[in-house]
Amino acid sequence: MTRRFVDLSIMLENEVVTDPPFMRPHIEYQKHGDTLGELGFFFPGVTAEDTPDAAGFAAAEKVTLTTHNGTHLDAPWHFHPTQDGGKPAMTIDEVPLEWCFQPGVKLDFRHFPDGYVVTAQDVEDELKRIGHELTPLEIVLVNTAAGKAVGNPNFVNIGCGMGYEATMYLTSRGVRVTGTDAWSWDAPFSYTAEKVKETGDKSLIWEGHKAGRDIGYCHLEKLHNLEVLPASGFTVSCFPHKIKGASAGWTRAVAIFED
Repeated sequence: MTRRFVDLSIMLENEVVTDPPFMRPHIEYQKHGDTLGELGFFFPGVTAEDTPDAAGFAAAEKVTLTTHNGTHLDAPWHFHPTQDGGKPAMTIDEVPLEWCFQPGVKLDFRHFPDGYVVTAQDVEDELKRIGHELTPLEIVLVNTAAGKAVGNPNFVNIGCGMGYEATMYLTSRGVRVTGTDAWSWDAPFSYTAEKVKETGDKSLIWEGHKAGRDIGYCHLEKLHNLEVLPASGFTVSCFPHKIKGASAGWTRAVAIFED
């Protein structure tokens, strides 16, 4: 038996647009010769000529970002202060590790237009189409039109989103980690804003996220390569970085196949 990995994570980089302007990451690259001052902190008087090939000390990077840059796992604390009927919401360092390594299921919603809010019926119909019955702790990944739009300046406005009922359909069946290749688990804010303006219904704002008030769950955002996955038959690994009291943690999400 051989093991095969599919990378489900986007690249964290300066040039490719994956976030709105106010929250884009910045990476400052340091080449080997740029860190001689750091070498001198430990070994005073040492110069570049004293290093092998006169190459200098060490390459390094200084990164400025939020916990929601790149492919990341959102904790219940991100959505609301409480979960499960008023209990304190879990922060990312409190998320059970067993939630983050489970069989995966892919729902293909690429045909839905940008801004569409997926319903519970849509989820049920897709599960019937792929012939899958959910079991507790399976990780459900949602493939949207945003998966092929990474780097598009309009990326944050592309893809469908998961509504309250769709999210509750999953979590009420024991799903505790979900994911999307879009910027947000919810429909793009630009479309939601129009609906709120038309209807006056402010409960539409972040309705998929806010489902975590009723049943605590985590979701992955800005996944990648979901279109190459089958509907099932793989394991998802998405352990988050352990940041004390944080609302999210970066993850190198991968799909694992046992062939």
